[in-house]
Amino acid sequence: MWDKYCLRSTQDTVATTIPVFLYGTAWKKEHSADLVHTAIKAGFRAVDTAAQPRHYREALVGDGIRRAIADGTVRREDLYVQTKFSPVPAQDPNNMPYDANASVTDQVHASIRLSLHNLRPSEDASSTDDAYIDTLVIHSPLPTINQTLEAWLALQTYVPHRIRNLGVSNCSLPALQELWNSVEATVKPAVVQNRFYEDTWFDVPLRAFCRENEVIYQSFWTLTANPALVRSEPVQQLAARVNISPAAALYALVMGLGHITVLNGTKNETRMKEDLAAPSKVGEFAQAQAGQWQQLLVGFRGLIGEPGA
Repeated sequence: MWDKYCLRSTQDTVATTIPVFLYGTAWKKEHSADLVHTAIKAGFRAVDTAAQPRHYREALVGDGIRRAIADGTVRREDLYVQTKFSPVPAQDPNNMPYDANASVTDQVHASIRLSLHNLRPSEDASSTDDAYIDTLVIHSPLPTINQTLEAWLALQTYVPHRIRNLGVSNCSLPALQELWNSVEATVKPAVVQNRFYEDTWFDVPLRAFCRENEVIYQSFWTLTANPALVRSEPVQQLAARVNISPAAALYALVMGLGHITVLNGTKNETRMKEDLAAPSKVGEFAQAQAGQWQQLLVGFRGLIGEPGA
């Protein structure tokens, strides 16, 4: 729990490990390449982006990854790289990675071609032969389940060689269950990436479904959306006992709920290193002081309405 998870194996997929922290690249704009390179040098081994120019600069994310590979900081096989197919409503109408008038299937293929080019490990821009994506996430379900399935079936054609795993973001439990139960969806979601916040009751039922089915829940907006949790007693006590920041303590308690990884988008290199070091510190505390850790976790579960509090 304090290092990485192995994504669930489904038909025709390659086993993939995912670190507990992913570096989030939304809103990094022209600084994306430098920040991704800095994050990898600081120790991040997972990067999340999207083929959606409104909020992401996927090409610059790829530049940052290639820079880290070229300077010997990391090998591509040691990185977890995740991007997204973003449906039309999420796109900037003046800057889209595909033709908005094309079929959903053709939109998916165009988006994936661009992502494989943007995220290729080689500097050679003329070839994507060595390019692959560890997980491709549908940024949000499409307006109808039939359209969502059309996108999913197109994505399945890339698994396992160009895309290792599939996932979905900004997804409700009914939408996830519809996708999961579809007989056409032979590759099941390996990750669900959602906002972790009070407006969705912290996704308690959805996360239970994920745990039962060995799906990794990726928490985003964890810090920004939860100032009350940062100030809460369990978070403050854990921060004091382990000598970590309240932000890192919140991340650790969220991870402690099980089968959860966290997106972390800090731009501060010192904070990157401190946050990355925190899970192992909390893991040591949880092992040495199991009773205290369980007490803090029970208190935190109570704050978010989690069973077992």
